Amino acid sequence: MIEVTLLGTGSPIPDARRAGPSTLVRAGGQTFLVDCGRGVLQRTAALGVGANSLSALLLTHLHSDHIADLGDVLITRWVSNFAPDLAPLPIIGPPGTAEVVENMLKAFGPDIGYRIAHHADLTAPPPVEVEEVTDGVVWGRDGVSIRVAPTDHRPVAPTIGFRIEHGGASVVLAGDTVPCRSLDDLTAGAGALVHTAIRKDLIDPLPMQRIKDICDYHSTVEQAAETAARAGVGILILTHYVPAIQPGQEEEWRALAASVFDRQIEIGDDLHRVEVHPGVCAKPGG
Repeated sequence: MIEVTLLGTGSPIPDARRAGPSTLVRAGGQTFLVDCGRGVLQRTAALGVGANSLSALLLTHLHSDHIADLGDVLITRWVSNFAPDLAPLPIIGPPGTAEVVENMLKAFGPDIGYRIAHHADLTAPPPVEVEEVTDGVVWGRDGVSIRVAPTDHRPVAPTIGFRIEHGGASVVLAGDTVPCRSLDDLTAGAGALVHTAIRKDLIDPLPMQRIKDICDYHSTVEQAAETAARAGVGILILTHYVPAIQPGQEEEWRALAASVFDRQIEIGDDLHRVEVHPGVCAKPGG
C-alpha cells in the first residue's frame, strides 16, 4: 500500500486555508516529500511527521511556489536530528536543483554559522546529496522504486514527474505540466495519478493577462482527467487548484473531471489522504 497525503493544495497566491504545493508519499516505511511549497512543515507536523524523518525530497521543478520552504526543510531537518552522524538528505530534481540548493544554504549562511558556534554537536552545515535527473530510475531501496520522466511546463524547463512503486501499488506525481507523451508513458497503468489542475473557464474572464498566462502551461481539470483516462489509472487525485476551490465548489470540479474520467476522483483540502493499493482498489480518507 502507498499512502498519499495532500500537504498543500494551494497556488502562488497566499491562502489562509491552503499551504503551497506539496505532497507526502509514504511507502514501505519510507517517507517522500514531493515539492515543498509555503507552509509545508506545518502540514507535516499535523501528521506527526518531522523533517528529520524524510527519506528524500523530490522536486518536480523549480518554480518558487514549489520550493518556497526549501530552506525551512533543510535547516529544520538539521537542527531537529540528534544523530551523531546525520546522513545527507537525498534531493532529487531536474537540472538546476544543485544550484538552487547551494544558494539556499548560502542564504542561510549566517544562521548556520550561529548554530555551529553555539552548539558543540553541530560541526558542519546541513548535509545534502543532490541528484539532477530528467529520465530513468532514481531510487531503489527496501522494495520501493522511483522512476522519473520529463513533463512539459515550458518555458519552465526541464520539469519532471515521479512514479513511486511498492508491493504492486504505484502512484505518479505529475507536478505542473500540460498533457504530453512522456507523462502518458510514465503514468500508464498506475494505481493513482496526482495532478495539478486549473479552471480555465474561471480564469479566462479575468482582465489581468498575467493571470491568464497560467493557462498556457498548466493542465485544465479536463486535461488532467484525460491524461488519467488515457493511462488507465485507478484514481485521479487533483491538487494545486487554480483558482482556489471555494467551499461548496468541490462537486463542480469533480463533475468536470468526471466528464472524461469515469473512475475514482479525489478532491480535497490540505491533509486529504488517499490509500493506493495494488490494482485499482483504493480507500479514501482525510
